[in-house]
Amino acid sequence: MDQKQKTELRIHFGLLLAEVICIPAFIFELSRALGGNTLSWAYVFEWPILGLYAIYVWRKLLCEERGEISTKPAALNEQHDQQLDEWNAYLAKVHGLPQPEGDE
Repeated sequence: MDQKQKTELRIHFGLLLAEVICIPAFIFELSRALGGNTLSWAYVFEWPILGLYAIYVWRKLLCEERGEISTKPAALNEQHDQQLDEWNAYLAKVHGLPQPEGDE
């Protein structure tokens, strides 16, 4: 089993663990809420939301691991910002740092 498969297995295990916690907690709080505990109604809605969030994070982590999505914002991938390069060069000059190499 290579490192990528181990990482994906850990991601799957994390989802399993999250759902194993969220589902019984939801059932427990639902039974308490139906029994008259009004505070438990907040948890009745909280646990499914946490379970759905775990699924969202699981999917995002798998996509990143498989290289299906970029970790950089789209604006950084599309264009080169000349003003940003000039600003960084100015800051390097002010602080006495070596000048950054340009991509040009």
